[in-house]
Amino acid sequence: MSQYRTFTAQDAVDYAKQFGGLDNPSSLVEAQEVGDGNLNLVFKIFDAEGVSRIIVKQALPYVRCVGESWPLTLDRARLEAQTLVEHYQHSPQHTVKIHHYDPELAVMVMEDLSSHKIWRGELISGAYYPQASRQLGEYLAHTLFHTSDFYLHPHAKKAQVAKYINPEMCEITEDLFFNDPYQIHERNNYPAELEADVSALRNDDRLKIAVASLKHRFFSQAEALLHGDIHSGSIFVAQDSLKAIDAEFGYYGPIGFDIGTAIGNLLLNFCGLPGHLGIRDAAAAREQRLTDIQELWNTFAERFQALAREKTRDAALSAPGYASEFLKKVWTDAVGFCGTELIRRSVGLSHVADIDTIADEAMCHECLRHAITLGRALIVIADRIDSAEELVARVRQYS
Repeated sequence: MSQYRTFTAQDAVDYAKQFGGLDNPSSLVEAQEVGDGNLNLVFKIFDAEGVSRIIVKQALPYVRCVGESWPLTLDRARLEAQTLVEHYQHSPQHTVKIHHYDPELAVMVMEDLSSHKIWRGELISGAYYPQASRQLGEYLAHTLFHTSDFYLHPHAKKAQVAKYINPEMCEITEDLFFNDPYQIHERNNYPAELEADVSALRNDDRLKIAVASLKHRFFSQAEALLHGDIHSGSIFVAQDSLKAIDAEFGYYGPIGFDIGTAIGNLLLNFCGLPGHLGIRDAAAAREQRLTDIQELWNTFAERFQALAREKTRDAALSAPGYASEFLKKVWTDAVGFCGTELIRRSVGLSHVADIDTIADEAMCHECLRHAITLGRALIVIADRIDSAEELVARVRQYS
């Protein structure tokens, strides 16, 4: 901590020259700070030709979108780097490569993804990447299976759980997902026109019991090393390529949380599309989102079960049919966590551009209301939704 200093653009250039692993580091001449998230500084490092060659990312000792009044651990840089390194071992084609990280400076150097685009922006603009949902399912299957009890020896698994304890970042998730939206809180952020809808959440005992159960599972089920924040803004896409980034929330938790977060963000796009395209023109894009959700889950489940058949090391867990039974529980968890993502992105501190950038205020409010209604429904009836196809049917019912 004593060596920590906040990087300037020149600091980032100098650091990239030293640790970027480039054949010609002296070609690096300029940095541009491009971080648009809530937590970090992100520098693109350019060569003399104006080509972005490498990324330098530094954690700040506070929540960037709030300021120094919300201090935050710098250890999250270590946890992010180690999570991405671990995930890269199991899914190198779908995980950003980390070249170097320094826990004292809370800095990491990673591959440049300028050939890719952030998936959220592409979804909003209507650009379609037909492989993306299946590749995301592959990424989740490989990273979650290989860090779970199915694959790891019990001693190794317990050591991994200890290594990835991430209490401060988990507390943010616990508050933003499971606490704030269901009470009056200064961090909540929603239009006054939605007060009746939000008040209904606070007064819905059935909903709050279901959310409490989800929070308890988030607390207690160390099933695999999660990305912890796998939304469409944490994913880069290109034709035939998908890469996950930004894993500072990585920790050992319930597998359904990563699945549910990913599906929830596809549904947030589903809810917001009429505000960008108009109700009639949004119909085809919305159907594509529903197809994406089915492809994501079905790819994940098929690949996870195949890995379980091939690689499960525990004698009991290798029993024929057990992996399939386990995934039924994962799916139910995922549906519930998906619902909490919809609500927290509509009511809580951190919203998404899929809805917040809708120009027409009344339509924006209607899309937010839709996300809240759908989120509540998925949370309370999660145990009655047996498949991705049934989820799609329920989404249509509430649309």
